Amino acid sequence: MYRTDYPSRKIVKKAIAALLPRSDPTLQNVAQQLDFSARTLQRRLGEMATTHSELVDEVRLEMACRQLEETDERIADIAIRLGFADASSFSRAFMRWMNIQPKAYRRQQAGPKYAANCSPLGQESRVGPRTS
Repeated sequence: MYRTDYPSRKIVKKAIAALLPRSDPTLQNVAQQLDFSARTLQRRLGEMATTHSELVDEVRLEMACRQLEETDERIADIAIRLGFADASSFSRAFMRWMNIQPKAYRRQQAGPKYAANCSPLGQESRVGPRTS
């Protein structure tokens, strides 16, 4: 679908995001979406100094933050859409990534707008430069 000789990080993340609502974004499924073998995609990701699971986590985090900030949708529904078995497994992952519970993050974002940085534990996001 997105076939290029060397997929960019953005293209791989786009394929992962497209798979999340309807299926498991396994390495095999993402590779198939991009018209690569799983091994070739894995090798390309290694050349980008990343892994499939790191990119899946990045996509899930970005989508979770956006949904928590922009909707009042139940956390359990967000969890399911992001491919988690239930709200508690999503909450544990979100806590690991951001060091804050999803409910608390949502409340925090509803307050005065500070430079919201949806990257793990406040680290600079690998998605792009942070403007401050």
